[in-house]
Amino acid sequence: MVLESTARALALRVATEQATARIPALAVALTRGGELIWSGYRGRVGDGPPTASTQFRVGSITKSMVAVMVMRLRDEGLLDLLDPLEKHLPGTPAGEVTIAQLLSHTGGLTAEPPGEWWERTPGVPMPELIGRLDPMTGRHRPGRRFHYSNLGFGFLGEVVARKRGRGWAQVVRDEVLAPLGMRDTTERPRTPHATGYAVHPWADVLLPEPEHDAVALAPAGQMWCSAADLARWAIFVGGDGAGVLRPATMAEMREPATVEDGPSWTSGYGLGLQLRRHNGRRLAGHTGSMPGFLATVWADPADGVGVLFLANTTSGVKGNALTGDLLDILDEHEPALPAEWRPAPVDDDLLALTGPWYWGPAAYVMRALPGRGLALTPVGETGRASRFAALADGTWLGLDGYYAGETLRVVRTGGGVHLDLNTFVFTREPYGPPGPVPGGVDPEGWR
Repeated sequence: MVLESTARALALRVATEQATARIPALAVALTRGGELIWSGYRGRVGDGPPTASTQFRVGSITKSMVAVMVMRLRDEGLLDLLDPLEKHLPGTPAGEVTIAQLLSHTGGLTAEPPGEWWERTPGVPMPELIGRLDPMTGRHRPGRRFHYSNLGFGFLGEVVARKRGRGWAQVVRDEVLAPLGMRDTTERPRTPHATGYAVHPWADVLLPEPEHDAVALAPAGQMWCSAADLARWAIFVGGDGAGVLRPATMAEMREPATVEDGPSWTSGYGLGLQLRRHNGRRLAGHTGSMPGFLATVWADPADGVGVLFLANTTSGVKGNALTGDLLDILDEHEPALPAEWRPAPVDDDLLALTGPWYWGPAAYVMRALPGRGLALTPVGETGRASRFAALADGTWLGLDGYYAGETLRVVRTGGGVHLDLNTFVFTREPYGPPGPVPGGVDPEGWR
């Protein structure tokens, strides 16, 4: 729970958004530390305000749920992210595009399928959809650039269905949503749910929007979800996988695979997750829109905070501004306390590796991390920092930075000890002792 003053500031921001954007119904929530800490509801669904159990359509947030299932299949060895689509879904004109490229919207596929606007018209089965496609399905060379594709996630949903032998939504419900306690998330709406509306731009009147089963395109945006369930999703996205995914796989989904706006990126995409930077935070989650509905969910794995909103309007909500402001209000009124420091045991052999190391004349320092981990960081503003995890064979695997995936070995000789980091040698003294330094050291030494 939050303090009364914090709740008042949050409620004011939500009320202002609902009134100025003219949203028929708006549900908002914040999570922290694995719990729902605040929620707010404005507007009307039927005769009263929406509640934590009122369903809204979440649009493309569905894609993240499908992506989690794809990653489960990868972890089980049933597919590889580098597999071409043709291997698992033959007969499409996008057969050379890889699973990873579909997950990250870098396959170059057209954004929308051919035919009428799929979000407002009844869908068609996958064989019929494939039959409508032509060589222009590929708009860009695969891997060249980020180009959002609803069609690509229709393909991924079909891959999930074929691998499990039942519908994609049933698979996602059984293997992803149910373990997370998301029992109010369904492929089609159930009562109570909000009706999707368009709000007239120049008058305070509403027009109901159509809702259909998108069939083959359903994996791109079909799900309906309550605020309580979407809060559980925020906690999952910012966490360690909750037993649904391996912690390393969850972290892999949050890594940037591509960016949308250049080198100093503020928005990008991982594997089925959108990424966004906001005031020092690096958020993972997804936005969603369907006729009559807008939704967004973000999570910050660094401090376990999540934010979301659900609205039944086709347009008008400034979603990133709303969610960003709610996070800022929480940070201003109730900043997270640093975790309490406590001493932790360190094995003697690990303790002996801590302290200064030198790559040539460049100074680094090694620190011990929990679980026999190591962190190698430069002394000063330049250099390559990485963390390393201990492996059973006595080596360490790079987790991030330049050395991600590379091997660190501790080499002990009669002349002492040095580190071999993928051919780079680190010694206890600058360029010394002479033995292990590649290319040798001038015999006259420093002068």
